[in-house]
Amino acid sequence: MNDMKTICVYCGSSDRMDGVYMEAARRLGRLLAVHGSGLVYGGGKTGLMGAVADGVLEGGGSVTGILPRQFYTPELAHPGLTNLEVVADMHARKARMASLADGFIALPGGYGTFEEFFEILTWAQIGLHAKPIGLLDVNGYYQPLLELVRHAGQHGFIYPDHLELFCCAA
Repeated sequence: MNDMKTICVYCGSSDRMDGVYMEAARRLGRLLAVHGSGLVYGGGKTGLMGAVADGVLEGGGSVTGILPRQFYTPELAHPGLTNLEVVADMHARKARMASLADGFIALPGGYGTFEEFFEILTWAQIGLHAKPIGLLDVNGYYQPLLELVRHAGQHGFIYPDHLELFCCAA
């Protein structure tokens, strides 16, 4: 990971989940800092978003948040980031995060996380980038999604070489 200066992490912002997910996010953040990788993420202070940012900051690392204007509120914006950029909308957020990142990791999350993961994966599929993409399968969270991807591959909707565009670790 040392050659990866900045990692983009996609993850959930809800605080309503088992603590195992929060601890995994914080551990990932600390690991990024230990390896000298900065974090770029959605800029929030809640849920796994806040936990991964806090982990990087606790480890002495750099954190850049990219927050759409509509979410720039004291309840949502992380107050302690190294850098916070407020952008026009979600499209600008995703493009900016992708441009700053040397690689991508998806922690557990909901619709937004799924959408961000699949968009960056699709961008790799169509040749817009060749950056590494990974899923952190905390507590087996992504097993149903991985089964769906395998199913799509078995039915010819995802080419075999495209199944290799991301890796998964527990």
